[in-house]
Amino acid sequence: MTLAEDWVRRWAGEVWDESQRREPGSTPTCASGISPSGPVHLGNLRELMTPHLVADEVRRQGRPCRHILSWDDYDRFRKVPGGFPAGFAEHIGRPLTAVPDPCGEHPNWAEHFKEPLRAALRQLGVRMAEISQTHMYTSGAYARQIVTAMRRRADIAAVLAKYRTKKSAEDDDEDIDWHAAYYPFKPYCAVCGRDTTTVTAFDDETTQISYTCACGARIGPVPVSEVAGKLVWKVDWPMRWAYEGVTLEPAGVDHSSPGSSYTVGGELVTEIFGGLMPLHFGYSFVGTSGGPAKMSSSAGGAMTPADALEIFEAPLLRWLYARRRPEQSITLAFGQEVGRVYDEWDALTRKVADGKADVPAAAIYARSAGTADGPLPVTPRPLPFRTLASVADITAGDESQIFRILQDVTSGDPIATLGEVRPRLDCAQAWVTGYVAAADRTQVRGEPDSARLASLSEHEHHALKLLVEGMAAHWSLDGLTALLYGIPKLQMGLPISAPPTEELKVAQRTWFILLYRLLIGKDTGPRLPTLLLALGQDRIRSLLTPGAQPGAVLR
Repeated sequence: MTLAEDWVRRWAGEVWDESQRREPGSTPTCASGISPSGPVHLGNLRELMTPHLVADEVRRQGRPCRHILSWDDYDRFRKVPGGFPAGFAEHIGRPLTAVPDPCGEHPNWAEHFKEPLRAALRQLGVRMAEISQTHMYTSGAYARQIVTAMRRRADIAAVLAKYRTKKSAEDDDEDIDWHAAYYPFKPYCAVCGRDTTTVTAFDDETTQISYTCACGARIGPVPVSEVAGKLVWKVDWPMRWAYEGVTLEPAGVDHSSPGSSYTVGGELVTEIFGGLMPLHFGYSFVGTSGGPAKMSSSAGGAMTPADALEIFEAPLLRWLYARRRPEQSITLAFGQEVGRVYDEWDALTRKVADGKADVPAAAIYARSAGTADGPLPVTPRPLPFRTLASVADITAGDESQIFRILQDVTSGDPIATLGEVRPRLDCAQAWVTGYVAAADRTQVRGEPDSARLASLSEHEHHALKLLVEGMAAHWSLDGLTALLYGIPKLQMGLPISAPPTEELKVAQRTWFILLYRLLIGKDTGPRLPTLLLALGQDRIRSLLTPGAQPGAVLR
C-alpha cells in the first residue's frame, strides 16, 4: 500500500474538509448504526471499525471528531434467532426494547446484546457516543421530523416510487400498497404493542393520526406526538443524517447499490429534512473460517467480537480490519491459520520497533496498536502463539506445568510469572480449548510403545540414542531445535550446520514421525522441541528407551 492508497488518511482529510465547508469551526460527525436484534457479529464490527478508524485519524491530527453509534433498538423484533426459545415469537413486531431479556440479567432484549459489544469495543479502544433510538423516539426528540414526514408523505412516496425495485431484505418499505394512501410513520399498537398496524388517516393541520391493528384495535384520532412508533427505515435514516449533522457514514455494499436506502436517502435528506448528504463509501463483507470445535453461544454460530477477542489480542484484531481497504472483503481465520496470523503480526511489530517497516505499514500498525487516546494494552513477553498453544495443549491448561515449561522455553531470560505472557497465553488456551477438536488434541502415551521399540532398526535406535544422550546439554527451545534437526545430518555424515537438501528434509521428516509415534501415537503434533520440554527428560527416556521403566508424569 502506498501513501496514495492510505484510505484512512484520505477519508480523514475529506471528512474534515467537508465539515469546515459546511460550517467553519464545526466538529465533524462519523456515524455507525447497529440493530441489537441478536448477537452482534464480526460483520457488524466493520460497521463500527470503519468510521472509527477515520474519526480516530482526525483526532490523531489534533482535531476534534465525533463518532456516534445509533442503536436501532426501537426496530421491530423480526424473528427469534437460532438458539433462543421459540416462545419469544410472541414478541415479534414489538420494539426490541419491549422484548424481555433472554437471560433475565438485563432490562430488555436489546440490552442483552448491547452489553457484550460495549465490552468488546472498550477492549478495542473504540470511543464513541451511544444514541438509543428508543430514547430518541419516545422522548419526543423527533416529533417535528415525524410531523414533517407525514405532511410531506406524497413527496416521499414519489421519491420511493422512482426507485422502486424488487423486494429486498434491507427495505421495510417493500410492503407499500401503491394504490392506497402512503404514510411513512409506523405506529406500535397501544393495545398489543406490535407494529401490525395500518395508518388510516392523518390530519395535516391537527397532526392527529388514526390507525387499526391486526389485533383488532382501532385507535384515533389522537395526536401523533402521543403515539408510539417510528419512521420507516428509508425515511428514518436520512432524517437522522439531518438531525445529527452526519459528515460521514460508510455502509455495507448492500446499502450502496442503485435504488438502495442510501440512494433514496440522498434525495430525502435535503428535499424533506433540510439536511446535507453525508460522505459515503461502501465496504465489503466479513467472513470467518475454522469455526469452534463446538457451537459457541452465538446464535447460529455467528462469531462475535467477544468470541474473536478470546483468540486475538485487541491490537491484532484491530489490525485485521485496518489492513484491508473498504472494498476488500475480510476473512477472519479461527483454525490452524491463527498461528500464522500471530506470526505476521509479530513480524510487523519487530519491523516497526527496528525502524524497518515502510511508511504505510507503520501507519497501519500505529492505528492497530493504539488510538489517539494512547496505546492499547499488550502482552509484555509476546512468545510465539504456536508455542503457547502447544504448551496449553500438552499440559491441558495446568498452570504450574505451563510455568515450568515456559521457564525452559525462555531459559536465556526466564519469565518470572505467567502474567508476563498474558493475555496471549489466555488466547492460546482459549483457542486450544474451543477450536481444536478433541481428536486433534495431544495425548502423551502413558507407557512406552514396546512393540515399536522392539522393532527399531539400527539406524532408528542410533537416532534415539543421540537424542537421549544429547538432550541434557541442549535443554532449551533453541538447543533442542538444533539437536532434533541435526541428528539426521550427523547420521548422514554431515556437519550439524549443513544446509537443508531435499534428501535431508525427507530424512528429518521420517525421524520426526518416529518421535511423534513413540511419544503421542500420531504422525504429527505440537512442535517437537516444545513437546520435549513439556515432557521432561525422565519421561522422554522412559518412552524412547527400549526396556526402560515408565517414568513419572510431567515433572
